[in-house]
Amino acid sequence: MCFGECMLELSRQPDGTARLAFGGDTLNTALYMARLGDDVAYATALGTDPWSAELTGAWAREGVDTTLVLTDPERVPGLYAIRTDDQGERTFTYWRDRSAARNYFSLEAVEAALTAMSGANLLYLSGITLSLFDEAGRARIAATARTVRERGGRVAFDPNYRPRNWAGGADEARQAIGDLMPLVDWAMPTFEDEQMLWGDGDAQATIRRWRDAGAALVVAKQGPDGALVCDGSGARLIETRAVRPVDTTGAGDSFNAGCLHALMAGAAADDAVRAGHRLAGVVVQHRGAIIAPEHMPRD
Repeated sequence: MCFGECMLELSRQPDGTARLAFGGDTLNTALYMARLGDDVAYATALGTDPWSAELTGAWAREGVDTTLVLTDPERVPGLYAIRTDDQGERTFTYWRDRSAARNYFSLEAVEAALTAMSGANLLYLSGITLSLFDEAGRARIAATARTVRERGGRVAFDPNYRPRNWAGGADEARQAIGDLMPLVDWAMPTFEDEQMLWGDGDAQATIRRWRDAGAALVVAKQGPDGALVCDGSGARLIETRAVRPVDTTGAGDSFNAGCLHALMAGAAADDAVRAGHRLAGVVVQHRGAIIAPEHMPRD
């Protein structure tokens, strides 16, 4: 089960036109996991507008279970636009303050959806998921995560810190993420984000904080510098193959998908990280958060 928000995506093309697609951190991971063969459901809320219908239809065609996509008749999906520089680094502009996903816990079918979520073998969340909701909503997320673990499932979490998402600033983000940390089995932070939020001096500090909070596995992503991994047998660096990125949108999300897919199949942590590197290395060589199916790695 992946829970969060997916938005409409506008990305500038080389000829100056704009391409309309969709993306959102947890949705990106859910879709890539579905392409890899996992049984994945996505939980969010959309509207009754044509764009919402197109989104759910596209996800279903990819093999994502959409039964936890709730409907808000008064709201629509959020929208974001991407610009990329010559190095493939991206900047975003958002229109999402009243997106349907932010109203998830007020919708009529939410209790049944949370019950279904609680039965997951794996619940995947992000800091962006937490930032959508107020304290009461985040408490419901934590309660769901706790039930997943009590039933023998695992909780995976990418803090994915984005300062503009937090109305209360870094203090609110630290409080919200800190409250969830003891419920996380597999932590998948990006060191640059952790440095910005917590002031980490190096990826070892990131590893220590998450391990101290109780995470059984921590994968500290470092972009082209690889990922530092710790599962109780010492931290080690898993390097990645150098590529020239076209668009880094979705890099961490696709990495998480490849890594989680391998972990759920029983792979060792190091091999799972290599699987994440392999998928992300392909994704960043194409534009947009979701690449065409024909560009997926064959192995």
